[in-house]
Amino acid sequence: MKSLFHNIDLFAGCGGLMDGFERNPMFSTLACVEWETEPCNTLRKRLRDKYNKTNADDIVVRFDMQRTDELFAGFDDAVFGSNPGLDKLVGGHKIDFIIGGPPCQAYSIAGRIRDEHGMKNDYRNYLFESYVKVVNHFRPQFFVFENVQGMLSATPDGEPITTKIRKAFNEIGYEIPFDLKKCVFDVSDFGLPQHRKRVIIFGIDTYVYNEFEQTAIFEMFYQCIRLLKCTPMTVEEAIGDLPPIFPLKSATRENGRNFSHSPFAADISNHVPRFHNLRDIETFRMLAEDIETGTCEYVSTERLKELYTELTGKKSNIHKYYVLRRNEPSNTIPAHLYKDGMRHIHPDSRQARSITVREAARLQTFDDDYIFTGSMGAQYKMIGNAVPPKFAEILSSALAKVITTLYHE
Repeated sequence: MKSLFHNIDLFAGCGGLMDGFERNPMFSTLACVEWETEPCNTLRKRLRDKYNKTNADDIVVRFDMQRTDELFAGFDDAVFGSNPGLDKLVGGHKIDFIIGGPPCQAYSIAGRIRDEHGMKNDYRNYLFESYVKVVNHFRPQFFVFENVQGMLSATPDGEPITTKIRKAFNEIGYEIPFDLKKCVFDVSDFGLPQHRKRVIIFGIDTYVYNEFEQTAIFEMFYQCIRLLKCTPMTVEEAIGDLPPIFPLKSATRENGRNFSHSPFAADISNHVPRFHNLRDIETFRMLAEDIETGTCEYVSTERLKELYTELTGKKSNIHKYYVLRRNEPSNTIPAHLYKDGMRHIHPDSRQARSITVREAARLQTFDDDYIFTGSMGAQYKMIGNAVPPKFAEILSSALAKVITTLYHE
């Protein structure tokens, strides 16, 4: 059996999926493609510092996935800079599998609620087509395609997006599971401190494996995932040992930035809260105390929506406040966290704040030595968009089992 199996990570973000596969000694990432600047910077740093990839600047390809011909052949671009392209980065290696998930905002139910057109006009609905082109170009035996559960109900032009995805892969000779509802997993079922449902589509090259073999491989892959279910970690277990950060008596300004809380843990990266005004601080304290004391006046969606209207004079279709429960997994860590943290309030009423970047990262199972670059908003966004590395590691274990079994037969 080969000592290393090579992969490409598409729509890589800051590298959550990549990190889980790099933790597995069977696998080696030859290239990661991502178009946003700060996730690329974070990913390069991780590959250099953790995985000793001296060529990280090259193998993290910042580029528009829709421009696939240039992505393969190389480019010199005014916006994205220059890169030799995937063909040269891959070199003489065979790509054994491809991983990644196109941006999920167009498929997410929350995104459809917020957008006046229900995300029907969003170009991201069809970015899977670029993924298909890369798969067809490199012809891996397998691919792992990750996305939100809302993808199963998305119909941007009247036809289910899952039907389009299936057709696109079938046309290039790949098969995916018939019942995609059975491909939905909540990461909290696998020991992670967060409720987060995701669709994991496993694809198989039909030119390599016949229909009977495909059925057996699908069952093996998903059964390997299911066998790794375990008790979820709680919020307290995930972030309870981080240094507390309390409100200041009055806000202060340092190095051109306003602070409402202190002290900060200088030895823990990205553990600084966003600025909160007095109204929000008092609201967060009250809501956390409501749960701590067992009063539980503000736990229903309707009561929380009413509170938001009482405080702001505005109405919202979704409740704006949520306190993390100490003894339960967190609610989903979303990319929307970069806009505000009101749905991710720290459970300690004394701290009266939303969670920090580091706390969000821990709830997503990023290691503490995973350093996020860029602005605080960019950090929250990339963490919320990421696949939790611990769940990615579980996916890598399932794929390793499939590959090991096949190579030993």
